[in-house]
Amino acid sequence: MRRSIPSIALALAALLVSGPAFAERIKDLAQVAGVRGNALVGYGLVVGLDGSGDRTSQTPFTVQSLKAMLDQLGVSIPPGVNPQTKNVAAVALHAELPPHAKPGQTIDVTVSSIGNAGSLRGGALLMAPLKGADGQVYAIAQGNLIVSGFGASGRDGSRISVNAPNGGSIPNGATVERAVPGAAPTGVVTLNLHEFDFTTASRVVAAVDRAFGPGHARALDGVTIEIDPPQGDRIAFLSQLESLEVNPGAAAAKVIVNARSGTVVMGGQVTVLPAAVSHGSLTVSIVETAQVSQPGAFSDGVTAVVPESSIEIREGGDRMFLFEGGSSLEAIVRAVNAVGAAPGDIVAILEALKRAGALRAELEVI
Repeated sequence: MRRSIPSIALALAALLVSGPAFAERIKDLAQVAGVRGNALVGYGLVVGLDGSGDRTSQTPFTVQSLKAMLDQLGVSIPPGVNPQTKNVAAVALHAELPPHAKPGQTIDVTVSSIGNAGSLRGGALLMAPLKGADGQVYAIAQGNLIVSGFGASGRDGSRISVNAPNGGSIPNGATVERAVPGAAPTGVVTLNLHEFDFTTASRVVAAVDRAFGPGHARALDGVTIEIDPPQGDRIAFLSQLESLEVNPGAAAAKVIVNARSGTVVMGGQVTVLPAAVSHGSLTVSIVETAQVSQPGAFSDGVTAVVPESSIEIREGGDRMFLFEGGSSLEAIVRAVNAVGAAPGDIVAILEALKRAGALRAELEVI
């Protein structure tokens, strides 16, 4: 059996050259302050499962919920009787209430099992309230589940599953019952950039002043921009504002290394100062064989199998390559690929270059 020093599986995704900047709409770069969605959460019961529901002996809350629901519908279960249902599952619900959603509109609902149900396929969610952070009910959910996962099990305990069969969704499965209270927006319009960047903020201010006249916009920091809207239709102004195009500032030079998966992503602004890199490799080979020992003729001995291990260590020759001053990302990728560096080698090289001060980029390990 052949083994080598552990190396991380690597997917090197990078822009080989820094292309020209492309204009983006303000709608894609920022959002108007106060225009946001609200998280909703709820609890309910999924029924109609094909024997894959909660095992009620291990999930007593499912039985409690079922008893409470039946009691509201006029069905009384005698005290001390716990129905052993296999077609019911307790689930958690969550959804997002879009900004300015009005009663009567519908939203999507995600359903997740919180008990030990094996699958929610074929189930239907009974009417369940969805509450906001203030405890108020903002929507009512109900409907048939769409489950993309699939699972199968055998009597011996073996099981196979594709995706996650104990979760699903209900498109347009909740009806909004209450609108989020809020005063009509007046005064200045505040834009919040998705990414902190002084250059982008300055260019947004310039674009707004070109479109509506100088002095309408001002940047408070690298994220927040205040705009004095002109007199007239506020909705028409916001429509024109979000359609303005801006060339965002170039992203900072950064190298992202995922230590768990070995993924390395380098931005187009990454450069390297003059540096020579040598990186060797160590390979350990272990061969397991079995020696059979036979007893002598007419003896009382028995045949024995004796394991024998052979270990060999080989150190590969050092590989050296040179980075010239101001090497671009394209040159870095070409140099590393030319010597056939392994995934673990690339991560080690980047860390060493950063410590030596030759990597002109922020190295972030996630």
